[in-house]
Amino acid sequence: MHDILSGNNPFSVLVAKPKNTVVKEGNVGPFGAVYVFDDPLTEGPDPKSKVIGNARGLYASVSRGSDPTLLFNGDLEFTRGEFNGSSISVVSRDPLVLIKEVAVVGSRGKFRMAKGFSLLNAVFVNITSGDAILEWHVTFFGDVLKSISVELPVEQ
Repeated sequence: MHDILSGNNPFSVLVAKPKNTVVKEGNVGPFGAVYVFDDPLTEGPDPKSKVIGNARGLYASVSRGSDPTLLFNGDLEFTRGEFNGSSISVVSRDPLVLIKEVAVVGSRGKFRMAKGFSLLNAVFVNITSGDAILEWHVTFFGDVLKSISVELPVEQ
């Protein structure tokens, strides 16, 4: 998942911020900042990797303390391959650390009725711009699927 805030064609954009707060490079996530995203899901971390879907949703900076944290609400949809038309829904606290766990709260298509968790690995992070490339490792549990694990390619 490529979550890019910088440049002329960002995949994430600021849609709300607290009054009298400046959001700029080096301060892209002050408390109360809300972003929407439409990030490509790719087969690998290289921006030129084959796109196999998209991650769409929003995230908000929800920490006033020294522990930067987002509230992540997103849907990762596959638009190609074996899982074409299927998606994973995530609503979770998202601490801004290199490796983290988020909750998979729903799904559709081939993943219908499955829930679980995803371990995210930040393959690339630019603290100044807020740009990041995330690798997703998803584990599902559900009556329909028993227990399966899906590796999503690196690249939100």
